[in-house]
Amino acid sequence: MQRIIKTEKVPIKLWLKDIDQGAMEQARNIANLPFVHSHIAIMPDAHQGYGMPIGGVMATEGVVIPNAVGVDIGCGMCALQTSLQSLDGAALRAILTRIRKTIPLGFKHRKKAQDHRLMPRPENGVSIEDLQVVSREYTNGLKQLGTLGGGNHFIEIQQGSDGHIWIMIHSGSRNLGYTVARFYNKLAAKMGSRFSSKIPKKWQLDFLPIDSAEGRAYLQEMAFCVDFAYANRKLMMERVKEALQEVATAVQFGEFINIAHNYAALETHFHKELLVHRKGATSAKEGEVGIIPGSQGTPSYLVRGKGNIESFTSCSHGAGRKMGRKQARRSLDLHQEQKRLEDQGILHAVRSRRDLDEAAGAYKDIDQVIENQLDLVEVLVTLKPLAVIKG
Repeated sequence: MQRIIKTEKVPIKLWLKDIDQGAMEQARNIANLPFVHSHIAIMPDAHQGYGMPIGGVMATEGVVIPNAVGVDIGCGMCALQTSLQSLDGAALRAILTRIRKTIPLGFKHRKKAQDHRLMPRPENGVSIEDLQVVSREYTNGLKQLGTLGGGNHFIEIQQGSDGHIWIMIHSGSRNLGYTVARFYNKLAAKMGSRFSSKIPKKWQLDFLPIDSAEGRAYLQEMAFCVDFAYANRKLMMERVKEALQEVATAVQFGEFINIAHNYAALETHFHKELLVHRKGATSAKEGEVGIIPGSQGTPSYLVRGKGNIESFTSCSHGAGRKMGRKQARRSLDLHQEQKRLEDQGILHAVRSRRDLDEAAGAYKDIDQVIENQLDLVEVLVTLKPLAVIKG
């Protein structure tokens, strides 16, 4: 932990020294909510989001805040160790070509619906028909399953410090999660007006009581979206495995590692059951294996959680942006960013100025981000990029 701010209703504990003004203002807002418990934790990759900083962790009593989960519900990472120790350039290019043929990228969906058995099932005896938004979007979801999405989502082939080739995927719940998030955030805003919430509208922190029908419905649909995002990554990983098997028929695969970083979960902290919101933050319970990705062209890290209660047993979800997308496109040098990648021999996705928002120069120094949270996690494996596909 780098510092603590004690000027608000509850302390703000920060795992970074420098935080942008917008994210700091949002941290102060959530620290003054009437139902927040103990303190706010701000991870070292934090930057401004909607309502709550990305890289923020907050525990509440009795309410859920859709904007403190985010619009890409269940977005997260998965990683898989292979038995391969190396891949040459020709093999990497062949793998990337195969991936592009079998996994829709960006805004593209599949032309045909996937097998419904690949979709998750609601929990606790709830049926699909009970989920107001999911039931409407279910058919569309079948065509979004196994697709990457855009923005900062990626598929990466990596060389591990353990001597193995790794596969890593970052993706979320596609339009399904976005639709659920928007619906319930608007519903929370209407309910706030109805019972005269004193939380300023400009904070973008409308909430739902979890003992209300609306709050229970959001939590059920959120849980489905988290499971959908997992199923989405899992199906994409199967397609990537097939691509590797075409190049190296004897390849074997290790244990599938998956972790989400946009969700809320009931957990016990400080001897009390709380709803922990993680927005751009991952669980780091003691012994739990997690993934902290870098930016395009920088290392990613496989980590093990230390169960630090001060962060509500959480850690960062990545490097974190230091530039907005428009700022990166305006200010970064295309040839310099390309040279940075090519000098490392990385097959990259920075082809024009419009791709600069996902260049390494738009992100914080991942090594400093890791250094700032060594009280939260220990590094198990360092993963250096060999080839990258961006959404």
